[in-house]
Amino acid sequence: MPQTITINPVTRIEGHLGIRVEVNSGQVSAAWSSGESYRGFEQILVNRDPLDAQLITQRICGVCPIEHGVASNLAQEMAFGAQPPDNGRLLRNVIAAANFIQSHILHFYTLSAVDFIDVTAVLNYQGADAGLNYLKTWVQNELARVDYFPAAPLLPRFNGDYLTEAGINLGALRHYLTAFEMRAEATRMGALFGGKIPHAATLFPGGVSQPARLEQIVEAKKIIRRLRHFTETAYVPDVLAVAQAKPDYFNLGRGCGNYLAFGAFHETNDGSQKLFPSGVLLGGTLQEVNQSLIAEDVARSYFSSASGLHPAAGETTPLAHKPDAYSWLKAPRYGGQVMEVGPLARVLVAHRRNHPTIKPLVDAVLQRLGRPLNDLVSVMGRHLARALECQVLVARTEEWIDAITPDGPTINRFTKPANGAGYGLTEAARGALGHWLQITSGKISRYQCVVPTTWNCSPRDDAGQPGALEQALVGTPIADAAHPIEAVRVVRSFDPCVSCAVH
Repeated sequence: MPQTITINPVTRIEGHLGIRVEVNSGQVSAAWSSGESYRGFEQILVNRDPLDAQLITQRICGVCPIEHGVASNLAQEMAFGAQPPDNGRLLRNVIAAANFIQSHILHFYTLSAVDFIDVTAVLNYQGADAGLNYLKTWVQNELARVDYFPAAPLLPRFNGDYLTEAGINLGALRHYLTAFEMRAEATRMGALFGGKIPHAATLFPGGVSQPARLEQIVEAKKIIRRLRHFTETAYVPDVLAVAQAKPDYFNLGRGCGNYLAFGAFHETNDGSQKLFPSGVLLGGTLQEVNQSLIAEDVARSYFSSASGLHPAAGETTPLAHKPDAYSWLKAPRYGGQVMEVGPLARVLVAHRRNHPTIKPLVDAVLQRLGRPLNDLVSVMGRHLARALECQVLVARTEEWIDAITPDGPTINRFTKPANGAGYGLTEAARGALGHWLQITSGKISRYQCVVPTTWNCSPRDDAGQPGALEQALVGTPIADAAHPIEAVRVVRSFDPCVSCAVH
């Protein structure tokens, strides 16, 4: 008889996600992913001035707000016939890159690394490192608690299959503490040009509303050099160490096998060239993105809206007690196919396009690990893709900062039409992000967002196809039903952001 295991909430992710799996003969045979709340940002935007959109949509999430602001700007720029000048494009890239970098560092060290590392190894530490001694005291106090709750950040009592090599544990645990500082530094870099973070004040259609002063550029250059040093000497080596110590996770969490990337970080003002290229890998074949093939099914979602609508015609009408529904996420599909989005999708698309930086970096790492490209399609591959992408991004961000002209023009004027439509396709740290905008009589008449975690954590669609995460969980071995750490590792490899997904 199959055994049902429910993990609700999944901790150390953004938002409230529930996972239910059926286990047969010690392996997951089926899975269901459930977004557990409803928010309604798409309705909030209706009848608002279009220029409110980049401010309101950033409030969808406090972890990845900038990407929503950028997607909204791109949708408005299409509707308005606008595009930024060089400085506006460069500053927008730097603000968005700061958000990407802090998110990737957060995901590995704060949210995921402790799934693999035995935090109690710090109890044997006898050195003078203030950070490790602080962590040692913290773990001792946690172990002494009687009111232990499973949402605690390090889960020292969790009975999982952890790494036991002391060097890996102590090095990664020390970097766990440094990562807080690095995330703060990245956020500060974004705030230098965004006015504030989260929810940047300077993002605006046609560019960025505030010129960059020389002292801001100099400070940003100092920060990006620190971030580059941390990424290259700590983040990437730590991920490689875990990958070498846990090779079995190259065989788990493979998922649907289809990948979608909208591309991000414009290298030209019209967006025709991007640092991370766009593309669709469907059944192993590379295709150009055709946004008209996107539709959202709602057969298993708590909505009474029509199913299978393109986002430009999308509806969001909640129905809390809908029969057979189990999630507040819709089910986006591309040409009817389930797609995975995120760092893995971006790296695979870039590799297939022979990206001059990403392809040789990926090939070198795979050669070092003695693994073929297909092994990236896994739990460990997602962590590697995220780290390598961060390495590419910090290096390119330093070059963007160097290219900014102090006090140069950052925004181009435009005329806001009474009626119009547009869409903005970009990438959030967690994957492909699209905003679709319609303007009628000077006001927003329709606004729809299709966000990364909606793609990855979607429920079954009208055809009964499980979502990307639901498919990735199938085949996962569960050693202890009371502590299904293996399934949680699969889930966290996608870096879910459920607040975005249930926007």
